[in-house]
Order: sequence, then C-alpha cells, then structure tokens
Amino acid sequence: MLPTIPESTIIAAAKEGYDAFLQLITDSLLKAIGGELNEQTMSSLSGEQITLLAYKMFHEEVTDGGFIQLIHNGLGPFIFLNPFAKAMRIWGESVDANSGTPVLHDFSKLLYKGRKLYEQHEKELTQPCTDEEFMALFEQYPDFDELDDTFVENEEEITQQIAHYVDQNLSQFVQIQADTP
Repeated sequence: MLPTIPESTIIAAAKEGYDAFLQLITDSLLKAIGGELNEQTMSSLSGEQITLLAYKMFHEEVTDGGFIQLIHNGLGPFIFLNPFAKAMRIWGESVDANSGTPVLHDFSKLLYKGRKLYEQHEKELTQPCTDEEFMALFEQYPDFDELDDTFVENEEEITQQIAHYVDQNLSQFVQIQADTP
C-alpha cells in the first residue's frame, strides 16, 4: 500500500527539516492503515514501510523512557526479534556510502547490543508493575544506560540518515501526486 501525498506537501515538509519530512511520511503510512500498526495492518505494508514505522516507534519510546520503557511497553519482540537491526545496516550501506560515516551501521550494532540485553532481562522487564517498581528498573538494570545515552547522543544524525534513505527511496514508501497548475 502506497499512500498518496501531493508533491508540494512533501517539498514543504522537507524544507521544514528532516523531522517534519519523516513525520509526514510516517503519518501518511499510519493514516493509510487506520492509525495502528498490528498483525492485520502489517500485511498491507512493505518491509520498508514497516521498518520506517518501527524506527518511529523505537524513537518515541527510547527518547521518552529509554530501552527499558520500550521493552516494558511490549515493543521488545517487534524491535529486537524482527530484522529491524539488519534493515538499519542495509539502509546504512546505501546512505553511509554517500556520507562517509557509518551512522546507521553503528545504530545497527547498538540495536544488537539492545537485543542481547533484552534477551537476558526480558522476563523481569515485561512484568506488570507499579510506577515505583517501573522507575526502580532503571537502577536495577544500569547496562541499558549506555545504550540510551548512545542513542540520544546520535539521534539527530541517525534520524537525518534515515530521512535521507527515505528521500532517496521515496517511491517505496509513498506515491507522489503531481501538483496540478
């Protein structure tokens, strides 16, 4: 499924910056599937589209509450047990070659480190708990701090590289509607 976006809308979002550009694309994808990514709606999306929405979800969770929040909120299997990290490496092979910096390749490595910790601590981190117990998880599992810090420190460049990849492969994400004079 390729949602249609007017060319002028894409250009306007791109002029606002890479965050606005990605927001437009992800909002269009979510709108096309009724606002929720789940097993039924995933079947109507391509792997590229699902990967972009996975990054959006990852970004929202980790910038709000770190890897622990992402795992506690049930996104661990979606992010770590699917080929998201591999997709980031592949996207990086395209983008990083042009920029000369292995931003997405490094991000992929970060995700693999996150997977290892997720697999070690999944049971404890996914248990229902009170707000106090949830906050205590951050002290009990300090290994996630380094991952959180690394992502936050590199988030801008990672997001920019993802936006560059999407821009270079836009027809895989949305259909561009030519503006009529």
